[in-house]
Amino acid sequence: MKRFPRFIYLTLGVLLVCGGLSLPAARTSAAHLARNETKATPTRKSGKKKNKLSLDLASQIDSAKGQGRVKVIIQFKGKTSSLLNQRLGRGAVRFRGDFRQLKAIAVELPARHVRELEQFDEVAHISLDKNVRASGHVMRTTGADDARAGQPLNDSNSGKNIGIAVIDSGVDTSHQSFTDGSQTRVTFSKDFTGEGRTDDPYGHGTHVASAAAGGVDIHQGLYGGIAPGADIVNLRVLDSQGVGTVSNLLSALDWVMANRAAYKIRVVNLSLGTVAVDSYRDDPVCLAVRRLVDAGVVVFAAAGNLGKDADDQKIYGSIHSPGIEPSAITVGATNTFQTDTRGDDRVTTFSSRGPTRGHWTDEAGVKHFDHLLKPEIVAPGNRVVGAAAINNRIVTTHAELDIIPGAPANQRMMKLSGTSVSSPVAAGAAALMLQANPNLTPNMVKLILMYTAEKLPDANILEQGAGQLNVEGAVRLASLVRSDLTTATPLGAPLLTSSTSPIPHSTVSGHIFPWAERVLMGRVNTEGGNLITQYQKVYELGHLLGDGILVGDGILVGDGILVGDGILVGDGILVGDGILVGDGILVGDGILVTDGILVGDGILVGDGILVGDGILVGDDDEDGNP
Repeated sequence: MKRFPRFIYLTLGVLLVCGGLSLPAARTSAAHLARNETKATPTRKSGKKKNKLSLDLASQIDSAKGQGRVKVIIQFKGKTSSLLNQRLGRGAVRFRGDFRQLKAIAVELPARHVRELEQFDEVAHISLDKNVRASGHVMRTTGADDARAGQPLNDSNSGKNIGIAVIDSGVDTSHQSFTDGSQTRVTFSKDFTGEGRTDDPYGHGTHVASAAAGGVDIHQGLYGGIAPGADIVNLRVLDSQGVGTVSNLLSALDWVMANRAAYKIRVVNLSLGTVAVDSYRDDPVCLAVRRLVDAGVVVFAAAGNLGKDADDQKIYGSIHSPGIEPSAITVGATNTFQTDTRGDDRVTTFSSRGPTRGHWTDEAGVKHFDHLLKPEIVAPGNRVVGAAAINNRIVTTHAELDIIPGAPANQRMMKLSGTSVSSPVAAGAAALMLQANPNLTPNMVKLILMYTAEKLPDANILEQGAGQLNVEGAVRLASLVRSDLTTATPLGAPLLTSSTSPIPHSTVSGHIFPWAERVLMGRVNTEGGNLITQYQKVYELGHLLGDGILVGDGILVGDGILVGDGILVGDGILVGDGILVGDGILVGDGILVTDGILVGDGILVGDGILVGDGILVGDDDEDGNP
């Protein structure tokens, strides 16, 4: 088994790798970042935190004996002191990013100064400005066509007026997949790479955007996205080589926080990521995602493509950041084998598995791993056909991915595999749900997607989460949720507009299947009809689905405040901070996780799985055929 340097890891179809983000070197103070305390601040239950430096940053500083310069992200607890502002204003410190909505900054400074900043009480955490990369019949096989209940595609069932922010390598706005008549559905574009362009020379973002919201006016509608009427907000954080930085990404997330209302952004897709080292409690991207979710934005993140090693052995614990963030909806990949029917669908072997392995270290030097159940759901992510940007690098490098070589430049299509494709498929489903019921909170969207999913055979809960995306069931259930729910609604009040629960099964492309009727809540799998029939306070903004879950001998959960009684805790509870996922503990569906199962810390990747910059160009067919 081979070990590779951390900087080459990918999360999905393409990652962000280090492009020198060049922001104005203004002498700005950090004090303005601390106007308000964050809502739903994560807390630690045991042990005192040893230091405020991420493990990889501390290792880099120590190995270099404090020599050289480093690029870091500094997060603040609240208002900063004049002394800290003075330290940050020294000539040796260069500001590279100012994320006002997130109470964080990006700076480059001498490595020897980092530990000095760590001593300030106002500093919450300091981490490396790490490298991150981006990691056809989807309308039919996901149930998006069936969700329209036989009605033709129109403004009421296409995601119209729902904005999806695609934070990626850009979008080719000239492609006909994004035009509505003569008008583009890309409502705004902004570059955060420093290259001064918003098109997509790399090619990943255009494909991702089309999976979520590609139109049906070309190629007889064969390659449309899930929400073909949704608006697209194009935020470019990956450069022409498919490379970017954490600070690029934070800049884009900060922009979304400030401009979400103006551009009707209800959904964000992150088909990119970086190795999960820090706990989600400290990871700057995770905390940025939490702020957006607390503000009502649904955030999707790809799980990653590190599901197996060089010897084709399964790896657990390989979810990347920001997929480790509990408020995000993390999406793994399935192989549909290019058939509309779902009876043959399976989780791909490359799809990253849980649990999450971000961690923090206490004062005794003990690592405390997050161990959250991830992903939440899986969706088609193998050989998915989508829009190809003009002269993009991916197709130029891999001509075999171009499926219509003779088509006009603005109608070219290509196929890609990876969880970076699965994530926007699920994001498109959320746009349809929010159009059907605009008052859904992010937690309600997550609840519904998991509850209506289809459990796949031969996959445990750490591989498929609740199960495979079911757009038909999700939109149907979303339409039944009351639109008058507020923070004043009492726990246990009716959740649905009807006193009769929906039939918990769907028919998609002739395939009839039951809903999973389960919801992952932090470290536990929960079941029970009360999840969708009774209002739970945990569905409100500012909470995680796992908040208020009291586990007593593994039977009932609920503290009577956030979650009511009558919800069962299923198998799959993760205990302790050990490396193994339990000694023979069931993780759902009768799948046993025993000693000897490999659990990674995000540092294993196999030969022959990723090509070049992380694009998956092959199949995951059982017989290995291309």
